Amino acid sequence: MIQSYLDSKKSDIYQTYRDLHELAEPSGQEVKTSAYLQQKLAEAGYQIQAFSGHHGFIADLAGVSSEIIAIRADMDAVVQYVDGVLKANHSCGHDAHSTMLVHTALTLADLKIVPQKTIRFIFQPAEETGTGAVEMIKDGVLEGVTELYGIHVRPEWEVDKKMAAPVILHGSSVTLHGKIHGLQAHASRPELGRNAIEAAAQVIQVLQGIRLEAERDYSVKMTKLHAGTDSTNVIPDEAVFALDLRAATNSGMEELKKRTVHVLERVSALTETTIDWEWEGHTYAAVVNERVINRTKEAIKAVLGPGGLAPACETKGAEDFHFYSAHYPHVASTMIGLGCGLKHGLHHPQMTFDLEALVYGTHILTKTALLASQTDFQQ
Repeated sequence: MIQSYLDSKKSDIYQTYRDLHELAEPSGQEVKTSAYLQQKLAEAGYQIQAFSGHHGFIADLAGVSSEIIAIRADMDAVVQYVDGVLKANHSCGHDAHSTMLVHTALTLADLKIVPQKTIRFIFQPAEETGTGAVEMIKDGVLEGVTELYGIHVRPEWEVDKKMAAPVILHGSSVTLHGKIHGLQAHASRPELGRNAIEAAAQVIQVLQGIRLEAERDYSVKMTKLHAGTDSTNVIPDEAVFALDLRAATNSGMEELKKRTVHVLERVSALTETTIDWEWEGHTYAAVVNERVINRTKEAIKAVLGPGGLAPACETKGAEDFHFYSAHYPHVASTMIGLGCGLKHGLHHPQMTFDLEALVYGTHILTKTALLASQTDFQQ
């Protein structure tokens, strides 16, 4: 029944996607996107809870019990150059995620389904800046929630078309912004100065020696370095740099941060420079929960057949979805990796995927919602 219903709504689903794609707005500026989605849900009878300070919102499908399961989608776009023009562009698929979630909500409403548990639909802003989940957490969107689900389109080399992974194993990431303070001197007398560039070079070299035996995948790389002036005969006394840290697990990230700080302190002592730093943009790794993964496995197989179930999707990318489980460790969560024939890769300005995935992705989310809310509904 759900499949035939979604087949009849295919043109509506595609149009929603096209509308959201055209509305593309940067993180924190999702005014039109949020209003568009809210209007669709309000017309279907949903009560919207919006928040001051950001454009995220939630809508609940009331269940027999007060226990809540939730599904989250992101709304913001990447700002990048597309054909030479700097613009907001949905190259990460957030327009697809919002499309699938809003049509999951519309499907359940149109079919007049009364779930056993309340189903909460979370539309989140500012995923790309890593701040949206934190804002939603501050507003209490997970109060009373016991399970949380998400979905993300995946490149074709990660998950094949018409397949879906029951979990995406995102890693943890964080950025370190640093400044090296040395001592200026004339380039002909380098022994009188303390060269900030040479100190940065030592940081790069020593970081390569970090080894984490218990971690399956990690990296720490310098991704920005600015030093010196137009005067090429002066030993530079300042260098500004950034480090990108990534680890497969949250515990691995904590160890990597500790080792990185040790490197900076060591180089500072060896070069007689002062190095200041601060952390920014920390995202958490996925926390595996077999209970909710088994639900998404069942939903995927119900929609795509046993052959449509892909293995866990491992990626070096980060996702602020995992802030929710970090702040609410009792909430079991997983994110579905949707195979959709996605070409070029996420954040590529020419990213494309097969729109048919919007239909079976919506079906998977709908089935997941029914399973998680313990609602028996004739398919």
